[in-house]
Amino acid sequence: MAKTAKLYRMVMDKHVCPYGTKSKYLLERRGFSVEDHHLTTREETDAFKDKHGVETTPQTFIEDERIGGYDALREHFGIGRDTSGKSYRPVLAVFAVGLALAVSLSLALLDGLSVRTVEWFVAFSMAMLAMLKLQDVEQFSTMFVGYDLLGQRFVPYAYAYPYLEALAAILMAGRLLPWISIPVAFTIGTIGAASVFYAVYIQKRDIKCACVGGSGDVPLGFISLSENLAMMGMAIWMLWRAFG
Repeated sequence: MAKTAKLYRMVMDKHVCPYGTKSKYLLERRGFSVEDHHLTTREETDAFKDKHGVETTPQTFIEDERIGGYDALREHFGIGRDTSGKSYRPVLAVFAVGLALAVSLSLALLDGLSVRTVEWFVAFSMAMLAMLKLQDVEQFSTMFVGYDLLGQRFVPYAYAYPYLEALAAILMAGRLLPWISIPVAFTIGTIGAASVFYAVYIQKRDIKCACVGGSGDVPLGFISLSENLAMMGMAIWMLWRAFG
């Protein structure tokens, strides 16, 4: 016998509830035939809420039992949202895309992987991380001064950091102006590595990293340290290559 679910969701001319759309997709993916009831006006939506004593829509009913909204539906199917908080996923996503771009360019332009692939990987990753920080420099700087040793003593550095990181990344990607990119990358990378090491391994603090911008929830730790070590390593390599 086919499983049936009733879904009540807002579908108006100027607003289609995204959680209602996702609830319908989740039910269908789980093999349910969905009786999709559209709430097309604010008055109809308010009347539905009053009738069932709920504060939000969408609402899903399975076998006449009210399951609730989208989050409740996920929990009903045993796929509740991860509420553990901090995650390395944002920064790992940046590294993964940076690596994919570097490999793609290497295969297309260099006919294979080389040292240039590693250079592009570091530069592209730095550029994307800088871009995330630049979305809200004010919020980034607030998180950054919470652990950065120089930022705590000289607040303007916290505002300048994402611009410096972006500048170094762009120049390094094209091997341009090494006399600018090398000292910038090495300086911010060294200060950053020392700050993360001190906060995590000496003070043993459990705080969020500003590496993906102020809105991120990435824990300050080894992955955060790796960003700074990569900048230091890239600067040393570029120095050796340019002047060695």
